[in-house]
Amino acid sequence: MSGHGEYMKIRSLLGLAHLLLALVIIAGCEKKEEAKSASQVVAKVNADEITVYQVNNILARAQNITPEIADNAKRKILEKLIDQQLAKQQAIAMKLDRSPEVVQSIEAARNEILAHAYLGHMAAEQPKPTAGEVKKYYASHPELFAQRRIFNLEEIVVLSEEGLAPKLREQVAKANGMQDIMSWLRSQDIKFAANSGARAAEVLPMDLLLELQTLGDGAMRLIESGGSLRVFHVVATQAAPVDEAAATPRIQQFLFNQHMSQIVAAEMKRLKDMAEISFAAEVGKAAVATESKSTANVMRPKPERPPAQLPVQEIDAGVSGLK
Repeated sequence: MSGHGEYMKIRSLLGLAHLLLALVIIAGCEKKEEAKSASQVVAKVNADEITVYQVNNILARAQNITPEIADNAKRKILEKLIDQQLAKQQAIAMKLDRSPEVVQSIEAARNEILAHAYLGHMAAEQPKPTAGEVKKYYASHPELFAQRRIFNLEEIVVLSEEGLAPKLREQVAKANGMQDIMSWLRSQDIKFAANSGARAAEVLPMDLLLELQTLGDGAMRLIESGGSLRVFHVVATQAAPVDEAAATPRIQQFLFNQHMSQIVAAEMKRLKDMAEISFAAEVGKAAVATESKSTANVMRPKPERPPAQLPVQEIDAGVSGLK
């Protein structure tokens, strides 16, 4: 592993450890815990102890930590925890833990942790997707798996205006290339954004992917999507299928997450129906009552990019980009 790669992983760990700083003050505001059973103390900062459990807890959340950098990562985590303990002790000495802002932040963090714990408890009780469910999802989305492609695209994005779509579609039908489209837009004083680059199937919004999947190399198509008009030129495509065995772990995770979102929504509705909820203002009541519009649940690894240069690095193999 290169020195730069190791540095980036250690930096990621430090960022994770830094997040704990907002929460460690909680320990100083409450009574001392009982003796740490079976926990090995790795450092003592004045009267406070840091255990190997704390270090390993942060290390366990990190990804791609190889044995070669594990020891160095633990040392860096320990250094950050020592810094946090020192900062916490000074905050308590200055009675910052009693300030309204800190008290509110601690309570907000506590609420989030407890809510997350409840959802985690619910998740632990849910069954994993069956082999049949995975197979069905794989078969129903060939564009993501068996017929997955890498698209080398040129794209023009225009904000939709009344009456513009049929005119632009006419230009696309007779254009010899994207330059013709851009020249026409400039002549009409219509602003647009031009992009080009490679995109794997799974990073494209599903509505666009289904349209592009029907096009061959060299084809052009106007697609209306999300309040914009998008002209695509498929410069070239590359077949990059993903077999069922490779896709299975990702599909299982997606189906589980999809199931959990439904379970959580139903549970929150049940709890709201049982609870006594009152509002001090109509604004608050209206905000809570507003239902967010549901969207189609399809395994999407990344959100749609705004108009911008499409990096060639998005070409990837297998299911490494799938979530």
